[in-house]
Amino acid sequence: MELRKRGLQGGKPNLVIKQDAMPDGDMPHQANTQTGGRKETFEFGNCSGSRSPTRRPWQQSVSMAPGLLLAGLLALTQAWSVNTIHENLLWFSQLTEVEREISFRTECGLYYSYYKQMLQAPSISEGLSELIHDNLTESKRTINLLQRMNIYQEVFLSVLYRLLPIKSYLEPVYFYIYTVFSLQAVYVMALYLTAWLLSGSWMAGVLTGVWYILNRIDTTRVEFTISLRENWSLPFFALQVASITCFLRPQLSALQQKVMVWLMYVTTFCFCLTWQFNQFILLVQALIIYTLDCTDFLTTQQVTTLYLVQVCGLLSVWLLQFCNAMILGSLVLSFIVSALFIRHFQSGLKTGGFVLRVGKLFFHTAMVLLLTFSINYLAKKALQLKSDEHIFKFIKSKLGLEVTRDFDAGLYLCEEAFGVLPLDTLERLSGTLLLYPYALTLLLLMGVFTVTAVHNLSSPKGALGEESRRAFRPDLAYNLLHTVFFGLLAFSTMRMKYIWTGHMCAVAAFGVCGTEIWTLIFNTLRCNSKFLLRLVTYAVPLVMMGWLYYKFWPKLMQEVSELREFYDPDTVELMTWISSKTPRRAVFAGSMQLLAGIKLCTGRVLTNHPHYEDKDLRERTRQSSSHVGQCGATGGTGEQPM
Repeated sequence: MELRKRGLQGGKPNLVIKQDAMPDGDMPHQANTQTGGRKETFEFGNCSGSRSPTRRPWQQSVSMAPGLLLAGLLALTQAWSVNTIHENLLWFSQLTEVEREISFRTECGLYYSYYKQMLQAPSISEGLSELIHDNLTESKRTINLLQRMNIYQEVFLSVLYRLLPIKSYLEPVYFYIYTVFSLQAVYVMALYLTAWLLSGSWMAGVLTGVWYILNRIDTTRVEFTISLRENWSLPFFALQVASITCFLRPQLSALQQKVMVWLMYVTTFCFCLTWQFNQFILLVQALIIYTLDCTDFLTTQQVTTLYLVQVCGLLSVWLLQFCNAMILGSLVLSFIVSALFIRHFQSGLKTGGFVLRVGKLFFHTAMVLLLTFSINYLAKKALQLKSDEHIFKFIKSKLGLEVTRDFDAGLYLCEEAFGVLPLDTLERLSGTLLLYPYALTLLLLMGVFTVTAVHNLSSPKGALGEESRRAFRPDLAYNLLHTVFFGLLAFSTMRMKYIWTGHMCAVAAFGVCGTEIWTLIFNTLRCNSKFLLRLVTYAVPLVMMGWLYYKFWPKLMQEVSELREFYDPDTVELMTWISSKTPRRAVFAGSMQLLAGIKLCTGRVLTNHPHYEDKDLRERTRQSSSHVGQCGATGGTGEQPM
C-alpha cells in the first residue's frame, strides 16, 4: 500500500512542608492541620497544592469546574486530531469499500472482519452462533472465536449499531472508527485525572493532556492501526490506574472506598476483556503491589483488595470467554494466589530489625516465586495448556537465557516492534520538554522512596507505619513504581512504550505542577519562601505550555492538514479477483498479513492468520512460512502476532 500526497504538501520521608491555603481549581482532599492558630502542615507526599479544608462545597465545585471543562476540551482535541489525521492520511471518505477494508492492516483486518460478519448475519443470535461455531477462520477446524480471541468489543459494537436508529446517516465503518477514536478521549481524561489527583492541581492535568497530544507518535498509533487490541484496552487501563490512585488517597470515606473498588473492578474487567496480553500487564501490576507491600507503603487491606480486584476481573473474563484455559494458566493468577497464601502463614514477616526484616523478605520472596511457578506448572499440566509457550520462548531468547532457533521466537525477534526502545524516541520526548521534568521527578522521588522504604524496614511492626505512609503517600508510591516498572518494560520491548509514555506525561506534569518536587529543590537551596513556591507552581507550567503552543501548534495544524491518499491497486485487484473468480469455500494459505485481508474482504477460508495464541495454528504458520517467507511478510505497522 502506498500513501500518495494529495493537495498541499508539508513536512525526599518525614519532610514537613509548611504552606498556606493553596490556589483555586485544585482537587479537594482532607489535610492534617494543627490547632492553636498555627499554620497547616503538609508532609511529603500529601496532596500538594490542595485547598484549605474550610472551603465550602459550592466553592469547591466552582473551583473544579474549569479543570473539568479543560479535561473535556483536551479529550475532544485528541479525538478530533486522530480522526482528522486518519482521514487525511488515507482520504478515507473517498475510498471504495474494498479499499477501506484493505486499510485495516494485518491483525486489524481480522478483528474488523468479525464486526462485519455480525452485521451481515440475519440476526444477532445467528451472528453469535457463527462466531461460536466458526469454520472459516481456520480450515478444517471449528473454533469458538469468543473463547479464542478478544473480540467482544466487535460483538458489542455490532449489536449496538443494529439496535440504534443510526443506519441511515452513519455507515458501520464510521461507527466503528469513531468509537475507537472516542476511547482516545477517554484515555486523555484518565491521564488528566491521574495527574490532578497526584498534584492536587488541574493545571497538571492540562499539561498532561498537552504532552500526550504533542507526543502522539510515541503515545499512540491509533490513527493507522484502529482495530489493534491495545487501542481498545489501554484507555480502560488508564482509568484503572486513575481509580487505584484515588483508592489509595488518605482518609477516603467508606462509601468512597466502595465506589473506587467497584470502579477498579469494572475498568480491570474491560481492560482484560479487550486485550489478550492483559495477563502479562496485570502481572507487572501485581509485582508493583507486592513491592509496595514488602516495603510497607500499603496496608494489608489495601494489598488484599487490589489483588482480589485483579482476580475478579480475570475470572469474569474467563467466564465470558467460555472458560478460556489461558487465563487459569496465567502467571498472574498463580502469583496472586502464592502471595496471599504465603503472606497468610508468615505473620511475623514485618517484625525485627532492618537486617532481619530484609532477610525475611528475601526468604518470603523466594517462597512466593517457588510456589508461583509450581502452581503455574501444575495448572498448565492439568489443563494441557501450551497456547502461550511461544511468549516464554521469546522472553528467554530476548533475555539471552536460551539460545534457540525456534521459529516462533525468531518470528518475534525479527520484528522491530519487539526490539529495544530506539534512542530517537528519547530525542522526540525531550524535544517537547517532557523527558527533562520526568527524569528529574523520577530521580528525586526514587531517592525519597528509597529512604522511606529503608525507614519502614528499620521500624518495628506498626510503630511508624502510618506515619511513614503519610510521609510518602501510597498513591504517589504506586504511580512511581508504575512508571518505573513499565518504563523498564518499554526499554526492553519497543511495542510496550505505549503503556509507559502516556503515564509518563502524568508523572512529569505532577513534578512540574505539584509542590513536592519544588519543595525538595528549594530546601536543598536553603530557600523556604512560600511566595516563591506558589509562584513557580503557577509560572513554570504556564511558561512551558506557552512555549509548547508557540513551538508545536503550527506543526500540529500542518500535520492535521497534510493531505495524502490510499493507493494500492494490486491488492484491490487481488481481492476483486478472489471475490469473483474463486469458489466461496476456497481455502487460502499465505502470509498472515495478506490472509487477514482476504478474510475481511472476501470471506474466504484461511489456513492461518495473525492471531497467534494456539499451538496448532503456530504449526500451520511454520509450515506455510517455508513457502511464503513468513517472517518478512508480517511487517508493516500493524499488529504483530501475540
